[in-house]
Amino acid sequence: MDEIDEKIIAELQHDGRMSLTDLAARVGLSLSPCHRRVRELERAGVISGYRAVVDPAAVDLAFEVLVFVTLAKGDQRTVARFEEDVAGIRSVVLAQRLFGEPDYLLRVRCRDAADYQCIRDTRLAALPGVGRLNSTLVMKDVVRDRALERSV
Repeated sequence: MDEIDEKIIAELQHDGRMSLTDLAARVGLSLSPCHRRVRELERAGVISGYRAVVDPAAVDLAFEVLVFVTLAKGDQRTVARFEEDVAGIRSVVLAQRLFGEPDYLLRVRCRDAADYQCIRDTRLAALPGVGRLNSTLVMKDVVRDRALERSV
């Protein structure tokens, strides 16, 4: 990846719907070389997709909870079943396996505290291998979905 590829990535992270003509102009290329570079970045998996960024409040999902999960057992079968089942809970918008304790961090989006309580009690607590759940409410986003760039 060179400096032009990095510019292309930065521009598309800012506006993924930008036309190739506008993108080419912003990064200082003609249309055909810009298009080839974008296709190559996609083929290489550097650009893995495009999506709309949705305001959670606009779709009545402004209540956000971070859930720290500690498994009672960490054997391979339990971990695999936990990960498979947690991936099926639509309110879980992020699930990350961690080193050390806790074992997982989940980001849950829902309508309100009552909705979260229902999700916690009926879905999260019932996941295979769960030993402990610790929930923390998100007060506000300070940095969210920052575009990726190499540090200077």
